[in-house]
Amino acid sequence: MTGPARREEGGKSRRGTQERALRRREALLDAAVDLLGEGGFTAVTHRAVAERAGIPLAATSYYFSSRDELVADAFALLVERDLLRMRASAAEAGAGSLVESARTILRTYAPDRGRQLGLWELYLQAGREPALQHIARTWTDGWHDIVRTLLDRAGHPCGDDEVRFVATLVSGLWLELLVEDRPGSPERAGETVARALRAITECR
Repeated sequence: MTGPARREEGGKSRRGTQERALRRREALLDAAVDLLGEGGFTAVTHRAVAERAGIPLAATSYYFSSRDELVADAFALLVERDLLRMRASAAEAGAGSLVESARTILRTYAPDRGRQLGLWELYLQAGREPALQHIARTWTDGWHDIVRTLLDRAGHPCGDDEVRFVATLVSGLWLELLVEDRPGSPERAGETVARALRAITECR
């Protein structure tokens, strides 16, 4: 094999190795995200992630130097996917009444109970671990942008303070729904958000 051909073959081999490594890392992160949704923060261990991904245990230490790094990267992926789903849901929403606008916001926020529980658990864990705080802020900023888009599309354009008010209200209501799971809570939550939207509109 000549020099250029050998170099080309070597380049293909390296690309193949890199692609395989990337697929393995993504599989490990997918497994960690699934475990977060199923069992929360404590469910994510190197052994559990490796078993779920079907990859040798040693691979987790190769791609993630510590459990903290694995959890942080899984948290970042969970946030990225959650925001993508919510943006897609928001893109399908149309204009409507205050009540329908409130329901749309709640539906946008709550696509998957298990993943939301995992997300909230990590969000709270970020209060103890500064390394997770920038990921938590990414989620909050993204959620505020989504609320702003929904309000604009529903005919209720708001400033930063009003957007923060509605976003925080919905977050608190959804956390209550996740934890307490009381009958009729989604309907009452929708009425509460509608009342808040009405108050914002009347104060202009």
